Amino acid sequence: MEKIPSFTIDHLKLQPGVYVSRKDVFGPVVLTTYDLRMKKPNGEPVMQTAEMHAIEHLGATFLRNHPQWKDRVVYFGPMGCRTGFYLILAADADAGAVAPLVVEMFEFIARYEGEVPGATAKDCGNHLDMNLPMARFEAESYLRRTLDHLDDSTLNYPA
Repeated sequence: MEKIPSFTIDHLKLQPGVYVSRKDVFGPVVLTTYDLRMKKPNGEPVMQTAEMHAIEHLGATFLRNHPQWKDRVVYFGPMGCRTGFYLILAADADAGAVAPLVVEMFEFIARYEGEVPGATAKDCGNHLDMNLPMARFEAESYLRRTLDHLDDSTLNYPA
């Protein structure tokens, strides 16, 4: 079988950032998948599932309520390798164009207080696996270490 495109990125060179992973065209609609890479692959400890789960709930809630983007959000969820998240938007936009949305979302997560939306047995299949303090820590870390310093090297995959 052919390697899928995301497995052709050199993960030894990949740094935390915001990247366009792929663009898929469905009729008149372009779906762009963004790689929100929070951790250096194979270079630092990955996130644990509890904080990733809380980030997923908070991020999805934020995105689907965003006044400008809510109607273009297709998906927000974790990478299996636990180094970041995928965001899929019905938009033909480069990483720099969506970076302000990503910053806004992670600022929301970093300062969020209260119950995690959807973190009940009725609403979620694994509601006990949530860690809001660590989700806030990881969001703040991503903001300060990466999102505050985006440039060509963190907006474009390495060659």
